[in-house]
Amino acid sequence: MERFILGVISKNVEEKKAIRSSQHRSTKGKSCLTNLIAFYNGMTGWMDEGRAVDVVYLDIIKAFNTISHSFLIGKLRKCGLDKWTVRWIETWLKDRAQRVMISGTESSWRSITSGAFQGSVLGPVLFNIFINDLDEGMECPLSKFADDTTLGGVADKREGCAATQRDLDRLESWAERNLMKFNKGKWRVVHLGRNNPLHQDRLGADLLESSSVEKDLGVLVDNRMTMS
Repeated sequence: MERFILGVISKNVEEKKAIRSSQHRSTKGKSCLTNLIAFYNGMTGWMDEGRAVDVVYLDIIKAFNTISHSFLIGKLRKCGLDKWTVRWIETWLKDRAQRVMISGTESSWRSITSGAFQGSVLGPVLFNIFINDLDEGMECPLSKFADDTTLGGVADKREGCAATQRDLDRLESWAERNLMKFNKGKWRVVHLGRNNPLHQDRLGADLLESSSVEKDLGVLVDNRMTMS
């Protein structure tokens, strides 16, 4: 039944182009490779023009496990799914519970009100729909592979740095509205290009840590834009 519902959802989002082009995971015709090519093609284009570029790497804490079921149902309705499909998914998510057992001792049952059930047939497409509006209103290029988020912006002029900071503020606001948090231990910025002013951006109240090299979907990217 899940596979049948997956087919219904996939057909709907494909016909209505409901999933933004920035998402590359579990999306028809896209992959890690398309993610890297699409994003870094833009970054190298700016660098070829002699621009300084900042690339910000972000990750959401336990993203699949923390999506609110009630928020997800609202987003399913907004993306144009018929009411019967939405009702089936709502029923599928409803009345789930879990407990922990250690050395024969059991905890009490607790209701499950969040999570896209990673490993399930429907989990990836439901997660894509939930996170789809992450880049709504963004000024700078942003690329997503599930919750791995990469943001790039020019950094050699004040207005470019300001645009990047406004986008980071938008991402922080999105996380707060959707009851999620970015992983502070994994956010980084790599400064690219000659004469990069090494502008310090922030996410919320915290400054982003600079890095000379960062791993992006298994590919090491350094501040000279060499990849391995």
